[in-house]
Amino acid sequence: MKAHKNAPTPAAAPTMPAGLELSAEANEEQLLYARILARGMYFGLAILLLTFGLYVTGAIAPAIPLEEVSNYWTLSAYEYLEVTNHEFLHRDHVVDGWQWLYVLNMSDYLNFVGIAILALVTIVCYLGILPTLFKKKDWIYLAIAVTEIVVLALAASGQVSGGH
Repeated sequence: MKAHKNAPTPAAAPTMPAGLELSAEANEEQLLYARILARGMYFGLAILLLTFGLYVTGAIAPAIPLEEVSNYWTLSAYEYLEVTNHEFLHRDHVVDGWQWLYVLNMSDYLNFVGIAILALVTIVCYLGILPTLFKKKDWIYLAIAVTEIVVLALAASGQVSGGH
């Protein structure tokens, strides 16, 4: 069968630069990162399930009674913090940012522990592969991993923020 003269020609397969080869196998750092990620994810999930169970069963009292939470769903985040602080927490300042650590004796704030663990897993993964990258003298990936750790730690700290 003859191709039409205006038909597009198939694109040539992309070629790799000399010295680079694609591999379907994961390297040592990727496997280590994946193991840490899997364990951290399962640990964080287990903590979330445990703390949620403590919350819904009332084993540990929440700051805002479970049956009243829906009364505040229509409020903005700022209004929610103000109202719940005034009506339930009675603290000098609203609980925001990392201040939830001071009210972990209340089950609705205890739930944040699992969330924080899940958020920190990526940093732990990068910390886990640093020794391997250093041992291999893989300076570029080591610099990238250190930069990721610094950026994620700064973001988690709440000390650096974009526009609101």
